[in-house]
Amino acid sequence: MLEVSVTLSAVRRRVMAMFFFIILAVAVLIGRLAWLQILRSEELYDAAWEQWNRTIPARSPRGQIYDREGKMLAGSATVDTVVAVPAQIEDPGETAKLLAPLLDLEEGELLEKLTMNLSSIYLKRKVAPEISQAVRELDLPGIVFTTEGQRFYPNGTLASQLLGFVGMDEGLAGLEAYYEEYLKGKEGYLLFPSDNLNRPIPHEIKRFVPPKEGMDLYLTIDETIQYIIERELARAMIEFQPKTAMAIAADPHTGAILAVASKPDYDPLRYEKFESKYWTLPPVTSSFEPGSTFKLVTLCAAVEEGLYNEKEYYFCRGFATVGGHNIHCWTGSGHGSITYLQAVESSCNPAFINLGQRLGEEKLFGYIRAFGYGKPSGIDYPGESGGLVFEAEQVGPAELATSAFGQGVSVTPLQQVMAVSAIANGGKLMKPYLVQKICNVDGEVVYEQKPELVRQVISKSTAEKVAWIMENVTIRGSGMNAAIEGYRIATKTGTAQKPAPRGGYIPGEYVVSIIGFVPVEDPQIVLYVAVDGASRGPQWGSQIGAPLFKRILTDVINYLQVPPSEKTDATAEPVEVPDLRGLTVDDAAARLDTAGLMLRLIGEGQYIVNQTPKAGAMVSRQTQIVAYLGEEEAFSRSSMTLPDLSGFTVKDVGQVLNWLGLYLEAEGSGIALRQEPASGSRVEKGDVIKVFFGSPLEQ
Repeated sequence: MLEVSVTLSAVRRRVMAMFFFIILAVAVLIGRLAWLQILRSEELYDAAWEQWNRTIPARSPRGQIYDREGKMLAGSATVDTVVAVPAQIEDPGETAKLLAPLLDLEEGELLEKLTMNLSSIYLKRKVAPEISQAVRELDLPGIVFTTEGQRFYPNGTLASQLLGFVGMDEGLAGLEAYYEEYLKGKEGYLLFPSDNLNRPIPHEIKRFVPPKEGMDLYLTIDETIQYIIERELARAMIEFQPKTAMAIAADPHTGAILAVASKPDYDPLRYEKFESKYWTLPPVTSSFEPGSTFKLVTLCAAVEEGLYNEKEYYFCRGFATVGGHNIHCWTGSGHGSITYLQAVESSCNPAFINLGQRLGEEKLFGYIRAFGYGKPSGIDYPGESGGLVFEAEQVGPAELATSAFGQGVSVTPLQQVMAVSAIANGGKLMKPYLVQKICNVDGEVVYEQKPELVRQVISKSTAEKVAWIMENVTIRGSGMNAAIEGYRIATKTGTAQKPAPRGGYIPGEYVVSIIGFVPVEDPQIVLYVAVDGASRGPQWGSQIGAPLFKRILTDVINYLQVPPSEKTDATAEPVEVPDLRGLTVDDAAARLDTAGLMLRLIGEGQYIVNQTPKAGAMVSRQTQIVAYLGEEEAFSRSSMTLPDLSGFTVKDVGQVLNWLGLYLEAEGSGIALRQEPASGSRVEKGDVIKVFFGSPLEQ
């Protein structure tokens, strides 16, 4: 009995052990199942989804870019992209044969793509609608479509350097690149169920998740002002044949940039066909010696510090001796005894050297930096240059002297515009900006830029005094050719030598410029214009920059409906035309610099041999004197070399051809764009020259 009892007890223990083992195993299985079904459910579902489904990305249309009035500058259209799902293609060879001519691809290249071990592959991205339709009509197994945004620019090259361009998937330059995170939107996808061999699962439904559009930019740029500036820059490229022409306009009270451009530029839809140097925006990304426009900083500092008196006399002997070296005035012979007001009007270098020496290194360079020179402004554009200003340890007597009249320092046009804006708005340096707001797809404002004050640079009284002095430059100085009847305009011209790579300056190469604002009593717009390396015409700010400045501002103030000034000090007294015959271009330009007359050159040669109007004629200010360069004998010869007539008006071309004994056949209106025969051709007296006239933007 004892033995049986022991055996039953052992069996009972084994049964209990088995029971607990089974309970434990079931608990483990339940726990495992709970872990998989609850804790890892999302992860496993995603993995299963990946196994069952394949996706093809549908890229989002980029946000639009508008000007300040809501006019579109850059937009996106939805286009098709052709995609292959290799596992679903029944006959790769035949498919490649049919698609190759439609997609403009090599048949062998297509066949290679169609047989790749991939779930899907792009065949041709962003195809034209007619190509997409032709492929759809083939109804080929394994060929599907997804959508992408295709960028377009409704105004062609307008503001191209500002807007930038877009590559296949992202912005690569300009605002397109700077605001990529806002513009790019969110990607969608095309979903189709398939097995592990990428074959479609019968009866399963494809699903399309649309992409989410990017946000829209609203710029401070005004499309009309931008067009006016670019039209006149294009004309300057024809008239003066420079390396570069540029301009930038701003609202002086807010720092908002109203227009900015340079020529040559490029087509953003074919950017790869242009040199990369044309992709940037020189008024923001390039710096150079400013010349006499920089004298305004020295003038502001001297007025603020009580070191300037417009009635005080200064004797300009043609140079100033600094550190044992003579620094010359642009006149060569000097201005003689002049007041400091006249020194500003005539842009006398030695007088400004004297003002710089009165200020001293610490004060002058303190004001230079306070006006924002020497560092980037922080504008919302990639690659902004900060320019170059001497550090304290680099400044000696020569550096102090040259900086006082704008030589030796390097600045950007943007910095110039913001500094003069401070003069126009009562002494406040504002931060410049290009985007005023960003809106999402529902039109809600997600970002808005408010005007931002950087610092008060000079007092309001100093700003008003300098504005009055600048107005005098327009009335009696080198800015007379920028005057617009009925408006008080403040200007300052500049003619800066271009530094050579190995030191010194390049002979005969200049950057001519002008900066100013209108009207003086209530400034609405600040404008800076610069022409770099003109190969035709006198390289003087008064002769190239001022007329260009006037043409731009005349149309801009009409467009903005700026009311005329109630009182202007400018007079309409007639001017006697000087005799320019026998003079060099520089001598003639110097004679006309503060006479309020404009010099236009035609022909080749060192000396002026004819002119219209003739010497002694009484004409109004801003009359254009057309001067012919060459030899006197050219007018009596029966054959001659035909000059380049591009950039001249119908009247001017007719006058010149009349001198040469040739006849004009004019076609169109505007300025001369091309001619038949071409310039440089040999022609005979009595020949008819056909000249085509039009808008400079047609060139």
